[in-house]
Amino acid sequence: MAGIFHRLFKAGESEAHALVDKLEDPIKMSEQAIRDLRKDLQESLKSLAEVKSLAIRMTKDADDAKRLATDYERKAMLLLQKGQSGDVESGEAERLAMEALSRKEEVATRAVAATEQAQSQQQMVATLQSNVNDLKSKVTSYENDLVMLKARAKTANATRKINQRLSNVDSKGTVAMLERMKEKVAEEEALGQAYGEMAASSGSIDNEIDKALESGGSTAASDSLAELKAKMGIS
Repeated sequence: MAGIFHRLFKAGESEAHALVDKLEDPIKMSEQAIRDLRKDLQESLKSLAEVKSLAIRMTKDADDAKRLATDYERKAMLLLQKGQSGDVESGEAERLAMEALSRKEEVATRAVAATEQAQSQQQMVATLQSNVNDLKSKVTSYENDLVMLKARAKTANATRKINQRLSNVDSKGTVAMLERMKEKVAEEEALGQAYGEMAASSGSIDNEIDKALESGGSTAASDSLAELKAKMGIS
């Protein structure tokens, strides 16, 4: 697992596009590995709880045995005192005291063994606790790495799609199409200007004709006026 994350996260930016097509499987593998680690962690926590419980019981058994040994010794002393005072027959008191001390030795031996077992169990608890803490740390680290990996995969995928779209754009064809459009627009503009000039030219000819006709009519009227004045003797 550590090797997979190391290779993926140390890849250079120049390799991002090449990684995109291969990222899906490592991501799924990493997610499954983390799920497995979490399952192991849960099992480890369960085992840790069981070991701790056993250590607690062993410690309690050792403490109980120590208290019982102390109690047997106390009883043996009381029996000897009663034998001295005459409350209990001396021989009987010593016999019972001997039995109490024998029980004390048995319980004391059991207390020593229980204490050693409890200490051994406590060491096992400490070791298992350390392993659980280490596993927790690794799971957290891998989860953080996986979040980063997914983010990088999305970025690389988006970049790849954008670059693919840009690479599919025919820049030469687009420029050629724009040039043809410019030529077509220029032709339309020139044709419109030509029609405008033709319309203006047609209008000026009509104006000249009208002026000629008007000037002709004006001369005839002037001649008629002169002829009329001559008839009337007006200079």
